[in-house]
This record gives sequence, C-alpha cells and structure tokens, in this order.
Amino acid sequence: MPHPFALQPRREDRPALIGMVHLLPTPGSPRWGGSMTDLLNAAEHDADMLVAGGCDALLVENMADMPYLRGEVPPEVVATMALATERVVARGLPTGIQVLAGANRQALGIAAATGAHFLRVEAFAYAHVADEGWMDACAGPLTRARATLCPNIALWTDVQKKHAAHAITADIPLADMAHGHAYCGADALIITGSSTGQRTSPEQVRTAQTAGLPVVVGSGITADNASEFAHADALIVGSWFKVDGHWPNPVDPARVQALRRALPTT
Repeated sequence: MPHPFALQPRREDRPALIGMVHLLPTPGSPRWGGSMTDLLNAAEHDADMLVAGGCDALLVENMADMPYLRGEVPPEVVATMALATERVVARGLPTGIQVLAGANRQALGIAAATGAHFLRVEAFAYAHVADEGWMDACAGPLTRARATLCPNIALWTDVQKKHAAHAITADIPLADMAHGHAYCGADALIITGSSTGQRTSPEQVRTAQTAGLPVVVGSGITADNASEFAHADALIVGSWFKVDGHWPNPVDPARVQALRRALPTT
C-alpha cells in the first residue's frame, strides 16, 4: 500500500502543506550551471527551510529545465533527480517527485530507487496540448509499471493541468474528468490555476471532490488567500515560498512560517 500520507494528506483539522523543492537546472538543460555540488546543496537548503517552516511534505521538481522535453528525459536528468530526491527524502517528510514534462515513467523509477512516496503526474487521463506539444494520456502503462515495480507509490494526477489547452476535451465537465481520473487509478487529484502562481478556483476544488478522492490545490496559494481553501486536502506551494515570491529564488523561511500560520482550520 502507498504511504498513508500519500493517500490521505489532510491533517486532522486543516489542509496539509506541501513545499516545492525546485532543483537548479540539471545537466544537459539549457541553463545547466556545471556544478552538481551547487545543485544538491541548493536542494538540501530549500528542503531544510521548508521543514523548519512547518511543511508536512515536500515535492521535488526539475522546474528550471525549461524548455522541457516531452514525455521523457535523458539518463543524466534521471540520475541527477535521483541524487537530489534521495537527499530530500532523508529529511524525514513524505516526499513526492515530478519530472517535467510528463516524464512520468522516469519519475516512477526515481521514486522506486529513492524511497519517495508519491508522484505528481501530468497527462494521466485525457490528452491535452501543452507548451511542449501534444501530451497523450499515460494511465495505462504507468499503472501497470507501478503494479510490478513499486505499488507503494501513490499517483497524484493533474486534472486540466496549468500551462495547457484542453479544447479537445472541452465537452467533458470537470466533475466527469475528475471521475475519469479516479476510474483510471489516481490516488489524489490536483487542481490548478491557468499557470504557475495563478490562483486556483475554490469552486473547482469542490467540483473535483465529487470524485471521492483527496483534492490538492496545485498553484496560486499565498498567505492572503489560503483561508479560501479550508475544504482542500492539501496545498502545494512553490512560488510564494521563495525570496520575493519569485520561483527561481531560494526558499524564504519567513514566508513559509507566515503561510503555515495562515492555514485555515475546520
């Protein structure tokens, strides 16, 4: 069975708080800086600041690798993310992985090797167009690989993912799409705004909850609007936790603590 947190992230009286560990550019990406030591030290620093600030879980992502490859990444990215994720897992909190863009099978391998607990999966069910191009659904092969390799890894899947066009599925209501993700084997659903840092709709969170799975807010959470999401199961926060609220910057522990204090309770 997956880690209990990955199946039921909500704390007793509030949404769980999940902090993003955005890695520095990995080898081979256009902005790679040439130092693995710097990359790993930065990952450990951000993870430590998120833990100290009161996060309940961590999520590792190669966000600085833009423009992203579509659907898979080369071995050097897998190796780098495995090294970084292992160090983040060692902090002792439930840890997730996302490998952009849509490199979900590689992310599963990293999780199996490092002891991570869940994946953030884009293009799980229903195809869409992203800035990388056409993204096919991956639920069939991914759930089969999980069953044979690491059935203890939970799948948190993006429904109508940010930075993407969903015109091809526009006739499918959000509630039906959420139920479709559940039918295909998702363990939790992620609802976002239209792009990184953009506010998520509380109403869409409630709609997705009709599928009967935990629903996670995936973008746009700040200390000012967190109170609108008391009904969510978890909040993923990246940009707002960074110095000046700008995602490429290091984590600012004062901002982590401020949002932790602002979390709504029920």
